[in-house]
Amino acid sequence: PVSLNAELFPAESSKQDETIDVVFPLLHGPNGEDGTVQGLLELVNIPYIGNGVLASSAGMDKVIMKNIFGQAGLLQAKYVSYIRNEWKQNPDEAYAKVEELLGYPCFVKPANLGSSVGISKATNRESLEKAFEEAFMFDRKVIIEEAIIGREIEIGVLGNDNPSCSVVGEIVPKKDFYDYKAKYEDGDTALIIPADITDEQYETVKTEAIKAFKALDCSGLVRADFFLTKEGEVVINEVNTMPGFTPFSMFPLLWQEAGVSYPELIEKLVELAIERHTEKQSIKYTI
Repeated sequence: PVSLNAELFPAESSKQDETIDVVFPLLHGPNGEDGTVQGLLELVNIPYIGNGVLASSAGMDKVIMKNIFGQAGLLQAKYVSYIRNEWKQNPDEAYAKVEELLGYPCFVKPANLGSSVGISKATNRESLEKAFEEAFMFDRKVIIEEAIIGREIEIGVLGNDNPSCSVVGEIVPKKDFYDYKAKYEDGDTALIIPADITDEQYETVKTEAIKAFKALDCSGLVRADFFLTKEGEVVINEVNTMPGFTPFSMFPLLWQEAGVSYPELIEKLVELAIERHTEKQSIKYTI
């Protein structure tokens, strides 16, 4: 039989006895963190850092993710979703439904993209129509969410079956919302670590983040993003199953403030990957 491992990851002729210990699939977006690469690594039976196929794919699709969060009892913004064909058949009905259920302002997003690509804020029917057209350029499915007024806070989750949480950080965008340009081009955003929140609010964020982690059957790491409203409500926005990982990205900075250095964080993730892979080897698939 042909070895998938040998075909996909050929060793150099002088190093035929080498094997891959752990893969760190530090990839973002479709065909990276959506379960596809994770599925490939499962097929070749190589340990890898981060979430498995199910959590990665569910975490990438904002509609599926929010459906699961709703079943888990997490507080989140109201939302509706459409696939392209539904919208094309009766766009006015789609716009009217958004206006009735969510009102203005609202946000229109591609369901399966990250980094705020294709996201628009709609404040009236005209901008809503443009927002739908923009989002459908990037995906066959879009999600429309009510606007939540609140501070944008994030927390890192680390672990497998018994996850732990970092400190909380806050994003303070100088623009109307945290779009792609603010994230990657302007640098027009402040990160406050740790965020100025109460102990009670921190405990709520931590509890809700772990609840979201377990609801998606996550492993390794996630960054959980929330809104903290003026009334003190903690509203989950989403989780990122492979957050940015430069030394200056939010996730490593949150853990650095919690006392875990960048090298220590990577070492811990490697340990978690091996732990999960070892456990899977004990599972029987036939009688």
